[in-house]
Amino acid sequence: MLYWLLKLPARCCLWIYCRCLRINKKEFLRHDGPLIIASNHPNSFLDAIILSTIFKKPVHSLARGDAFKNKFIAWLLRSIHMLPVYRTSEGVENLEHNYTTFDACKEIFRKNGVVLIFSEGRCINEWHLRPLKKGTARLVISSWEDGIDLKVLPCGLNYQSFTSFGKNLELLFGNIISKKDIVLSEGYGRSINSFNHKLWNELEPLVPEIEKSNEQEIKKKFAIPVSSIKKILLAIPAAAGYILHFPLFYPVQKFAYKKGGHIDHYDSLMVGILFLLYPFYLLLIAIGVSLFTCGYWWLLTFAVLPFCARSFVQVKKQF
Repeated sequence: MLYWLLKLPARCCLWIYCRCLRINKKEFLRHDGPLIIASNHPNSFLDAIILSTIFKKPVHSLARGDAFKNKFIAWLLRSIHMLPVYRTSEGVENLEHNYTTFDACKEIFRKNGVVLIFSEGRCINEWHLRPLKKGTARLVISSWEDGIDLKVLPCGLNYQSFTSFGKNLELLFGNIISKKDIVLSEGYGRSINSFNHKLWNELEPLVPEIEKSNEQEIKKKFAIPVSSIKKILLAIPAAAGYILHFPLFYPVQKFAYKKGGHIDHYDSLMVGILFLLYPFYLLLIAIGVSLFTCGYWWLLTFAVLPFCARSFVQVKKQF
């Protein structure tokens, strides 16, 4: 229930957050399943939020196990369809819990569900495909061995920036990988290698290889032309959007940078905190408007402010 309650406002948040979201094969967003989305992982839990928001069916995401230590947080994460997966660095004694998570994933697959896994394992803010871990291969091959007709969708999620609000995003899907595409008759170890080799070959063209210092290449890859007419038409609402949202945005930005700027979580913290606070901020502004107007003009706050924020994102500098 909580997942569905949050999905609509998350789409609204994405509408403000993204200047442009380019998707190469939109038909995959309506895939019936059973499906596992095998994605790169450049931007912490924001990657999962974006993919969960735009797919038609519920997306169950695998997240780092240490986030589930607190019972309330664990309940909250499971309520939004997140499941824990543990790494050696989080304690060897916890690795056995991965079998429980894998079993839960298989039950989701048996119901034609969708699971998201970040095949690189660790999140790093960069334009680079890192070596693939074995977790995706193990889950997929185990599901095939259990007779589940699981399909694998390679996914490349690429951001224009990891620090600026209002982004150009690129979501690229590769070719579906199925059981017939992998050599499974030469032993478990070779099956794992065969799968990872196939997945790597699909993911590699979807993730650009750009050095962080190469600003010219980043601009060439992600820049979106904005017409002069659009800039003129949106100039006033964009200015209003900047002024009206500054009291909320500035302190959140400072807090997010202090807490997450050094661990590649800044972007995710920014969007996550704004997502939680923005409805209350709109309500506060609406109450203020109601004190100085008659009738129901205050209701316009819930449409005008998001539109102004969107306008600012559309015309602000991209780099």
